Amino acid sequence: MSKLSGAVAIVTGASRGIGFAIAQRFVAEGARVCITGRDTEALETAVKELGGADVAIGVPGKGDDADHRAAVVDAVRDAFGPVSILVNNVGINPAYGPLAGLDLGAARKMVDVNVLGTLGWVQEALRGGLDGGSIVNISSVSGVRPAPGIAFYGVTKAALIHLTEELAVELAPAVRVNAVAPAVVKTRFATALYEGREEKVAATYPLKRLGTPEDIAGAVAFLCSPDAAWITGQTLVVDGGLTLTGAVQ
Repeated sequence: MSKLSGAVAIVTGASRGIGFAIAQRFVAEGARVCITGRDTEALETAVKELGGADVAIGVPGKGDDADHRAAVVDAVRDAFGPVSILVNNVGINPAYGPLAGLDLGAARKMVDVNVLGTLGWVQEALRGGLDGGSIVNISSVSGVRPAPGIAFYGVTKAALIHLTEELAVELAPAVRVNAVAPAVVKTRFATALYEGREEKVAATYPLKRLGTPEDIAGAVAFLCSPDAAWITGQTLVVDGGLTLTGAVQ
């Protein structure tokens, strides 16, 4: 496969899970990638698994740190050239429970990372030469349906969907901007939503299984490929049919 041959991608939050699977798919399709994350050792391991410095680099840091974002874009330009793909995968959810008791400090942190951080990455990618490329923001089904227990996380992911639409209009025709909204995917991040009861949770999905990181990677790779050249401002729900039942968990 070589649909992304020559592409230069940044994938945030990609030392493991969905982000790493996206980076793997990009490399398999001919792209060179920069992955980010907070764990330096995990990033180093991930870069080796991706094929080493010829195709991948890792830059550790926090997604809501403006200096980190600038350093990533500069490192990519030095290593591979101008950015042509940006995948905003990094996201946090430090608070569970009803909105009435939500810690507002935790809520602000979610906005900073999930929404403002995403916009910051877009701004830096544009500075780094993103032109004629593609942006994909990783949202969530909690951004399209109410999700009790993770409600404010869903609020930030709904904001991300609207941000995607606004950016698609502003950056067209040079840059396409889309989003992917997964349901529960089997990652460390989502274990609280299925651990110890995976069979029961999966039974609520029409396709009778939870998602895998590779399921999301395939959708993202499609949206970044020439096959999606006339698609922008869209949110692709990848949920095994879950939202057809009215549920999100």
